[in-house]
Order: sequence, then C-alpha cells, then structure tokens
Amino acid sequence: MTAPVLSLNAVDKTFGSGAKAVHAVRALDMEVEPGEIVALLGSSGCGKTSTLRMIAGFEEVTAGSVKIAGREVNQLAPAKRNVAMAFEGYSLYPPLTVAQNIGFALKSQRLARAEIDRRVAEIAELLEIESILGRYPSSISGGQQQRASLGRALIRDAALHLLDEPMGQLEPQLRTLLRGRIKHFLKERGFTAILVTHDQTEANALADRIAVMEEGVLQQFAPPAVLKERPANLFTGTFIGEPPMNVFPIKVGTEGEAIVLSLSDDVTFRYPQESFAAPVCASLTSERAFVLGVRPQAVKRGSEGAPGRVAANQWLGDQTHIVTDFAGGTLISVEHDRAALTKGEEIRVTFEAQDLHFFDAGDGSAVSHGGEPA
Repeated sequence: MTAPVLSLNAVDKTFGSGAKAVHAVRALDMEVEPGEIVALLGSSGCGKTSTLRMIAGFEEVTAGSVKIAGREVNQLAPAKRNVAMAFEGYSLYPPLTVAQNIGFALKSQRLARAEIDRRVAEIAELLEIESILGRYPSSISGGQQQRASLGRALIRDAALHLLDEPMGQLEPQLRTLLRGRIKHFLKERGFTAILVTHDQTEANALADRIAVMEEGVLQQFAPPAVLKERPANLFTGTFIGEPPMNVFPIKVGTEGEAIVLSLSDDVTFRYPQESFAAPVCASLTSERAFVLGVRPQAVKRGSEGAPGRVAANQWLGDQTHIVTDFAGGTLISVEHDRAALTKGEEIRVTFEAQDLHFFDAGDGSAVSHGGEPA
C-alpha cells in the first residue's frame, strides 16, 4: 500500500496564552494520498489557513506531528520541507519581473536557461499571463499578481503543492476556465495538492476529497458527493450545498405500520415503516429528539402534500428558487423551469423518504440518510 504524502496526527494550534488564547486548530488527524487534490473548506476563522501554514512551516505546531513523505517536519524550516506554496497575499519579489518570479525556484536548481524559459512559458500559457511576463509586480493587477504567485508554485516539482485561496481575485469566467486547466495540470503530473478555499464551487471542481472545518475541528473528510449525500453531522449537512439544506425540528411517532413525522401542528408526513431500514426505524421510534433535513432540489411541489405559502419566487436564469413559509419556518425549493407563482399563494409540497436526512437534535450527529443508517 502506498504511503500517504501528508500525515497530520493530533495537530493543534493555539495563538496566544491564558484567557486570550485562541485555539485555532484542534486535534486534527488527516492523511493525503499521492496524487490527491484535497480542499480545506470552511468559513473565515475555521482553521483552514492555519492548518496550511503549519504544513508549510510558516506557523509552529502547538501539539501533534506533521509528516511529509513519511518524515516528521515539525522542526524543519519551510525551505527544507519540499513544498511549493501559492500565498493568498501573493508574496512576489518586487525587483523581479513576473517571468523571473515564476522561474525563481528553477534558477536555484541550476537548470539551463532554455529549460527555465520553456517551463515559464508553459505556466504562463496555462494561466493566461503571457503578456505580462516582462512586467514587475507593482505594475500589474491583483488578479494578475495572484496568477503569477500561483504559477511560481505550480512550476515546481515538489512533494506538496499548497494553494491558499489561489483564485479569489479572479473574475468568474476566468476562474471557471482555470479550475479545469489547473486540475488537469496537477493530475497529469501526479502532483499532490492541498487547496484552502471558502468557495464550495471551487472545492467541488478541484478536489478529490474535501475537509470541512469549523471552529478548528475537522467535521468530515470525504469526496464531494459523499459530503452532500451522506453528511456526517448537521453542520456539514447545512454548510454543504447551494441553496443550503432545509432543516426542521420534528416529533416522530407511529400510526399502525406508518412512521409519522410532525414538523408543526399542520404539517405532518406519513411513511410506511418499510421505507426505512430496521435500525433506522428503531432509532426514530426511540425517545431521542431529531432534526429533519431535506435538500431544496428534493422538495416536490404538487396538488397534494403539506401546505405552505410562497414568500418569494426567484428565477435565476437556469432554475427557480421558491421560498415558502412552511411549518413555522422557511422552506427553499429548487425547480429547473420557471414557476408561475405569486407571493402569498398557497402551495403543497411532499418529501420522498429516500430524500430524508435525520440528525440527532442534541449533538447534531447524522442518524440516517435516504432510509439507511448514517
């Protein structure tokens, strides 16, 4: 079995001390396989950039160990770790041209000038910055500086490529184009990369696996489809997906051979017990409190079902988002066609058993997805 390129074992990071200490990363365990692209995804302050900087060596590890290619690197300087990093703040060398910045690491390897020029040209074409190779960082835009910083990392043959918000300054059309190109570039060369981003679309487009983080804790580490279809907890379920998952506290009961889900006094759903695996039925009929989750794309509108009243109807060019006052809260549904609905109009909705997610109301842990145990 191939050894992981990166191993994080119980990694902690605390800034400051005493009452003002900030625990940025908590007991993080993670392994990244050779040739894998991993995204660290989360909101601002979740610990993803601190994690990346500890891997690179720009932040000290408070506790735990970081291993790259089987070697513990906690005490090694960044230059000794064989990592290539694209910084969120660019960190280009002002006296050097864009071409010289990109090729700087190759020059220190004593490669022939012709080989350096060839590889710089290749990277410049990939990132569409051929026209600015002779210019200096102070004379180019933030987006161009970001691409130059990214190029300086991608040109290296390193054990790990670390990319900190590498496309945050780019316009949407260029960002979409470069995502595909960069993923192909990394995969073609077998590079192992870790990407920090707060953008779900970017994480989904680039990463083989995504590490969802919140308050310094790794919530789930899995492929994009698993995060969406089988979230490990309520946080991941509501964080992943656009629009977010609908969630409602529910009461669960039984009527004969049916399981009854009560979202409010006037919103109740009944499902045959065979819709759920036996362990799920046992869990649902226990004394625990649950939260029900339904993705907006899974909400079905029709002539039957539970009542709701339209609060907003938004056509986004390729899909409709319908916001409904429902069960004492808000329900968002997505339809692919235009919906002829007006504010205040009553609609009826249903949820299929296969689209239901149940979470423990206490600790948020997943209980069931699609009728099967989590």
